[in-house]
This record gives sequence, C-alpha cells and structure tokens, in this order.
Amino acid sequence: MIREGMTIREAAELWVEGFNAIPYGIVEKLLKAGGYEELNEITPPAKGDRVYVYEIPGEVTTHEGEVRSYDEETELYCIELDDGKLVSADASDFEVERDGFLPMWGTLWAFGDGIDNAWVDNEYIGNGLQAMADCGFRVYEQEDYGYIFGIDGAGYDFYEAHWIPLYKARGLHWHDPATEKEGAA
Repeated sequence: MIREGMTIREAAELWVEGFNAIPYGIVEKLLKAGGYEELNEITPPAKGDRVYVYEIPGEVTTHEGEVRSYDEETELYCIELDDGKLVSADASDFEVERDGFLPMWGTLWAFGDGIDNAWVDNEYIGNGLQAMADCGFRVYEQEDYGYIFGIDGAGYDFYEAHWIPLYKARGLHWHDPATEKEGAA
C-alpha cells in the first residue's frame, strides 16, 4: 500500500499513530493490583546489551560484558567481557542488566492491529520479538493487552533510533521510495 509522496518517517508516524499508548500510571496500577506476575518481560538479549555472565570457565577478571552477536544456528551469544575476553553463552547463562523493571520512557505501547502481534508471534515470517529487541524495545506480555513494549531511553529522536528501524524490520512498505530518493538528492 505505497502512498505516493510519503517519506519513510511519515509512514512510520502513521503506523505508530495506530498503536495504543499506555501511560506508566496504568501499568503501575496493573502491577499494584496483580503483582509483577501481571506483566512478564520477554525481551530477548540484543547486540549492545550489558550483561552479567553467571559462570565462566577458566580465569577471568570480570563477569560483566556486552552482547556482540547471536548465532541462530547454535543459539549462542558472543559476549565481550569488560576485560576483553570473548565468551559464548546460552541465554540461560547470563542476565541482561536493566536499570529497572520498566523502561525509562513514561509511555508503553501495544499494537493496534492484530497482524502486528501475529508478526511478533510467528517465527516463520521473521523473528519479530528479536527484531523488536534489536530495535531497542523492551517487550512484555500481559493478558489483556497482549504485547506491551517500551523504549529504555530519552533525549533523542525515537523515530530515527527506534520506530523507523522497527517499521523496516516489520517489512512495511507504505512509503514512496521515489520520495526518499528525491529527499536524499
């Protein structure tokens, strides 16, 4: 459904306008009423995440490091420890370090269209959950809302850093490539 003259940013804005914005206050009421079991974080580790590795064979000076890559075939993460050593680890061998239970931005979102939720669910049409993590989103499951996601950041352009990369990862093509080429010239 390409729209003539629409830039990729305008297309991403149109897509995001269809999401359900969920203020922190609502999420906090959910947590207060049902406890932390009410909201289950399912964000997989992503490149650049700071992690703590539980057990490391051999001599190491630190257990903290950063995810460098993920090998889908072996299902192992390559982690560069702060001392420069590279280790391979299964997701159960480390913990992603987060500043809090919820992302720092004061709003979370839920998709407004079931087809977007299906994209997250369906590993055969792309790993939507991993794509969301790779685009900088923290993702939760909640019984009434389905997937809820938020951005753990502030003070920069969310469209450039998160929404446009997610629009691309989702495989949407609402923008006019000719308009993009004209803008780049």
